[in-house]
Amino acid sequence: QVQLVESGGGLVQAGGSLRLSCEVSGRTFSSYHMGWFRQAPGKERVLIAAIGRNGVTTYYADSVKGRFTISRDNAKNTVYLQMNSLKPEDTAVYLCAAATGWQLTSRNEYAYWGQGTQVTVSS
Repeated sequence: QVQLVESGGGLVQAGGSLRLSCEVSGRTFSSYHMGWFRQAPGKERVLIAAIGRNGVTTYYADSVKGRFTISRDNAKNTVYLQMNSLKPEDTAVYLCAAATGWQLTSRNEYAYWGQGTQVTVSS
């Protein structure tokens, strides 16, 4: 069974930085596309960044482009999300997910999910 465990969330002031990590159990990490989603209270879950199996192809939502960077270390079964210049509107639960299909940006491809980590940005 595949398990995903996020860490690195917390409370930060606007303009600050956080680095989220997501460790994936199992020996097939390199076969998954990996994505970071976020969900604010009362809003839908949205894909904000994704990285392909090869670690080269990436996707960013417009709302985080230029501020967030996704990366992966296949040797450590871990995907990261470096978040800089954080804004209060970035406040949300951040979840990582693993895609077993071929579409990097299709939510339906993401079969495995972590429990999420809270990120709160104060103004």
